[in-house]
Amino acid sequence: MKCPFCGYQESKVVDSRHSDDSLSIRRRRECLNCQRRFTTYEIVESLPVVVVKKDGSRQAFDRNKILTGLVRSCANRPVPMAELERVTTEIEQTVQNSLEREVSTEKIGEMVMDRLKPLDEVSYIRFASVYRQFKDVNSFMRELTKILEEK
Repeated sequence: MKCPFCGYQESKVVDSRHSDDSLSIRRRRECLNCQRRFTTYEIVESLPVVVVKKDGSRQAFDRNKILTGLVRSCANRPVPMAELERVTTEIEQTVQNSLEREVSTEKIGEMVMDRLKPLDEVSYIRFASVYRQFKDVNSFMRELTKILEEK
C-alpha cells in the first residue's frame, strides 16, 4: 500500500476492524519509511449484474428496486423492515454469487415470492398479483387456492 505522505510502497497493518456498515474492513497502517499512520478501507469488488426485463431491455441490477417492491407489498402488514432488508440482501447475494452476469426479472420475481410467502401470505398475494399480472379474477383465485391447499 502506497504511503500518502512519502509515497513509499511498503506499510504494515497496525489494526483491522469491520467498518460501521460491515461491508468493508478498516485498516490502520504504518509506513515503514516515514512511520506515519494512515487509514485504508477494503471492500469486496463485485462484478456488475445486468437485469434483462420482459421487453428485452437491460439495466444494471438495483437492490433498491427489490426493497421498494417488498415495502409496497408489505404496506400496513406486520412485517418488520429488518426482514425486508434481510430478504433483499439474500436475493442480492444469490444474484451476485451466481456465475451468470445477466439475470431475468422473472427469476428475481420468483426469488422474491419464494422468500415473501413464508413471511406474510397477504403480502405474497399482493406481490404476486402485480408480478404475475393476473388477467382476471379466476387466475387470482387459482393462486389463492394453491396457498390454501399448501396449508
